[in-house]
Amino acid sequence: MTDDNLLKAKVNLETAQIPWHELQRFFASGAAIYVAPGLDLTAVATAMADDNAAQIEQWMRADQVQPVTDAQAKQWFDTNTTVWAVVIKPWVVVQEKSPTNV
Repeated sequence: MTDDNLLKAKVNLETAQIPWHELQRFFASGAAIYVAPGLDLTAVATAMADDNAAQIEQWMRADQVQPVTDAQAKQWFDTNTTVWAVVIKPWVVVQEKSPTNV
């Protein structure tokens, strides 16, 4: 197994569903990163762990990866949303659950 495959497997194993309420401190410190629907959360997290700046910049320019906004955080807090999340220090990468990634 290659180092890249090991990293992908590790990230996949560390991904979990968690209530947004439990991630408030990461949002407050600016460390919560949003991944848009349609992107693979683990692919984004792996790119971050690999420090693949070119790919991350491309996603950011397309508004597919960005810091969680105040509006998103408030909506998720108010509706007690559960998100998919994975820690890529110092970041917590989150994606709203959808029917296709439940």
